[in-house]
Amino acid sequence: MKKLLSASALVLGVLGAGAANAAEEVNVYSYRQPFLIEPMLDAFTKETGIKVNVKFAKEGLAEKLQQEGEYSPADVLLTVDIARLKELVNKDLVQSVDSTLIDENVPSQFRDSDDRWFALTLRSRSVYSSRDRVGKLGNDFDYMDLAKPEWKGKICTRSGKHPYNVSLVSSVIANHGEAEAKAWLEGVKANLARKPQGNDRAQVKAISEGLCDISLGNSYYLGKMLADEKQLAWAEAVYLNYPGQNAQGAHVNVSGMAMAKFAPNKDNAQKLMEFLTSDVAQKMYAELNYEDPVKPGVSSSELVASWGDYRADKLPLETVAENHEKAMKLLDETKFDL
Repeated sequence: MKKLLSASALVLGVLGAGAANAAEEVNVYSYRQPFLIEPMLDAFTKETGIKVNVKFAKEGLAEKLQQEGEYSPADVLLTVDIARLKELVNKDLVQSVDSTLIDENVPSQFRDSDDRWFALTLRSRSVYSSRDRVGKLGNDFDYMDLAKPEWKGKICTRSGKHPYNVSLVSSVIANHGEAEAKAWLEGVKANLARKPQGNDRAQVKAISEGLCDISLGNSYYLGKMLADEKQLAWAEAVYLNYPGQNAQGAHVNVSGMAMAKFAPNKDNAQKLMEFLTSDVAQKMYAELNYEDPVKPGVSSSELVASWGDYRADKLPLETVAENHEKAMKLLDETKFDL
């Protein structure tokens, strides 16, 4: 992983030692974009009077924390993908948080068994299908069907080694075993319309251009494309489908949070983490990024709800993360990206 963005590229700059030790402040390191989290952080400050200082980065968060060690000003870490959350745990960069409130708000499936990380939002790994050439896929469609010969030359996807796809492969391993997962990857590769490339939105664009008929992509990208005039035509060319509804359920990944190992403002950090699982913050997340709230009972946005209800895979995300290395090995063995 590359180094963290330079200080000049950070939205709010480097946090000084004085700020790190301030009694009514909390310091956040975030992979999430400013517009996605600033409304929640502003609401937290308004409610508690606690100032939130943020470092925004694109990559290198774990390395930055390792470099800073016990002198790090970081209190709360915000990131996406279960693999990145697990990386923080494996590198001993986080600590457990004993909060009955968070445990009540975040189902056990979506948090660490030792309370070292917690999900904040859910995003399904969905399948987009061409409205004209395929139509809406039924509830009996499963991820395993992507390897069937009927889809030969019709599938588009980003790199198999992108974290979103690695997590999906990890879930296939957990649900079906390593041997079947390898055979599945070989089948999907044989069905690709082109070499894996681009991002999730690029696959939907390819469907709209007739290059392929179905693609893998996170659900929230549909909302982003519908909100972008330049990408609206792509979104209108596809249906969003939730696989596995008659099987294990749709694979979901998360955005999540953890408390830094050497958090200097531990009490304020816990208050912020608890707030981010509250109804107020969860609803904000739902409206801003077209993701599903992790807290049961908090509704998705009206747009996301219009895509239909879905049943998520009950597989604990800890189990998914445990299969990460096996997934990477299978992707290498099948030469999926080549």
